[in-house]
Amino acid sequence: MTEVNRREFLAALAMGASALLLDPARTQAEIAASTAKPIVGSWFEFQHASTAEGVDWNPACVRFTTAQWEAKIREIAEAGMEYLVLMSTALYDRSFYDSKIFAKWDLACADPLEAVLSAADKHGIRFFISNGFYSNWRSSIALADPATSKRRMQAMEEVTNLYGHHRSFYGWYWPHEAYINRHYSDEFIRYVNASSKLARQLKPHAQILIAPYGTRKAIPDDAYVRQLEAMDVDIVAYQDEVGVRKSKVTETSAFYEGLRKAHDRAQRAKIWADIELFQFEGEVYNSALLPAPFSRVQKQIEAVSPWVDKILGYQYQGMMNKPGSEAFAGSPTSTKLYTDYMSWRKAQKFV
Repeated sequence: MTEVNRREFLAALAMGASALLLDPARTQAEIAASTAKPIVGSWFEFQHASTAEGVDWNPACVRFTTAQWEAKIREIAEAGMEYLVLMSTALYDRSFYDSKIFAKWDLACADPLEAVLSAADKHGIRFFISNGFYSNWRSSIALADPATSKRRMQAMEEVTNLYGHHRSFYGWYWPHEAYINRHYSDEFIRYVNASSKLARQLKPHAQILIAPYGTRKAIPDDAYVRQLEAMDVDIVAYQDEVGVRKSKVTETSAFYEGLRKAHDRAQRAKIWADIELFQFEGEVYNSALLPAPFSRVQKQIEAVSPWVDKILGYQYQGMMNKPGSEAFAGSPTSTKLYTDYMSWRKAQKFV
């Protein structure tokens, strides 16, 4: 956080406290609502890695045409979102573009990566492009295995050569997400810094984002600050883990407050939030992802807003659809989350 932003943040807190003293009838909930930030971005994918979780949108995305991918990007932009984080450029050793390294996914759209980046150029969306998944995405071996690492670097060069001219190719995303067990693992930091070293050569001005989990377990102490200083990333978007039932909305504000202080000390990466817009239909990780009620999502937004620079959501795709969307992907209840969020956003008068 810059000195100017810090002063603005402290001033906002002071104003909130003063308002509560001047108007005792104003509740803490009203104060929270007044400082809420909009969701300005989302994760994005051509296919969800888990068939069980993505059952409501994977089949639709297989059939999407170039025109439908553009329609989906336009729809997301109209919802006030500025950033999309591409989860994968390849999955299960098949690519979503014409690659010399991997076989290709059989999708209705011949080049979905070109389709969404061209649409994003047109509609003002900024993409963070993934450098995965080029092996078993569930395995920690993918971080350190020399053969996998080599293909990861080759694919980054290939993707840059094919798509680096797009204005919407804004940054990179390292998708092997860290589990913060009090602190980051040395293995994860090596993976991040190796990926970032090449990324800085390929696109020197691109922003680099990671999105770790284990947020509730992070210990933002001196050692954690040193790790933030050592990692070559521009943005850390912490998962709030409400959708996966690891955290309660009433807890997350304290987690992010501690992490905000660590980031202010490290003075390197910005702190963003990755709030989970879903709920599981049944067993966690083994059932369909369904849209969460906006009553819960609103509380998630309000809990993290005072402590982060921006809020992203996981994810628009599947969880939100504009009513009548020509690129509908998700359960029928996704239109309710969309309309409830958009009504709230309009009432907040976000610019």
